[in-house]
Amino acid sequence: MNENFHLDYREFLLGLQDQLCADVQALDGKAQFHEDCWQRAEGGGGRSRVLRDGAVFEQAGVGFSHVFGERLPPSATLHRPELTNAKWEALGVSVVMHPLNPYAPTSHMNVRLFRAFAEDGSTRAFWFGGGFDLTPFYVFEDDARAWHLAAAQACAPFGGDRYARFKRSCDDYFYLKHRGETRGIGGIFFDDLSEGGAANAMAFAQSVGRAYGPAYLEIIARRHATPYGERERQFQLYRRGRYVEFNLVLDRGTLFGLQSGGRTESILMSLPPLVRFEYGYQPEPKSAEAQLAQYLKPRDWI
Repeated sequence: MNENFHLDYREFLLGLQDQLCADVQALDGKAQFHEDCWQRAEGGGGRSRVLRDGAVFEQAGVGFSHVFGERLPPSATLHRPELTNAKWEALGVSVVMHPLNPYAPTSHMNVRLFRAFAEDGSTRAFWFGGGFDLTPFYVFEDDARAWHLAAAQACAPFGGDRYARFKRSCDDYFYLKHRGETRGIGGIFFDDLSEGGAANAMAFAQSVGRAYGPAYLEIIARRHATPYGERERQFQLYRRGRYVEFNLVLDRGTLFGLQSGGRTESILMSLPPLVRFEYGYQPEPKSAEAQLAQYLKPRDWI
């Protein structure tokens, strides 16, 4: 194994962050990303970029991190107990977009690499993970199909079953069991990926990362100027509550970041800037808001 493959991946991640920020700013046309560079006491650091109060995006976060530790936290060794005391490094880019318009969907993307080390400093284990998913409040089926087609195309060069496998993983992962619904209309999600060797697994993660921006921004370009009123805005804020519930209660990435002593502001930049909770909310029967429920379960889109 090339012990320096992570350096190539680091350069890819930095370039991906730059490209996504440039593309989002160009579409928004008003706001720009503010960058915070930070260091982690135990080792490593990152650069967090947040755009707020734009013409298109109420908030958009694109974060890069490359951190090191002396002992993997419990969230990372849940399925790998043999690595409990291993030294480690993790690097990745994490993205969450919260558009202003309720008809424009929220989205998330993450691509990352973990390495655990043997006592002599060699790589004991590595795995890539990540994916992207879409959370609309008003579902346009053409958008959902285009989103899943982009995911399938990103997977296609790496084997005929990858899209189907990782779509199921996404549906399973982004499921709020306490609500009996998925967070949105899904996408792809993969973890513990090392099959085919480091070069092949890295190429797959890069393919997923590159596919996200064009797929998502094409949808936003279609929807961000759709007329809306206070009813749609209030429904958007209410449904953002589900996003908060998932990220704070279920998301392994949030848990890993907090357990490993990561930068709290960067970990929680995925949360929406405005949200509301309403006890016992029920949409009007047969309304556009009520129609969302039929999409919050796994389905085949392509």
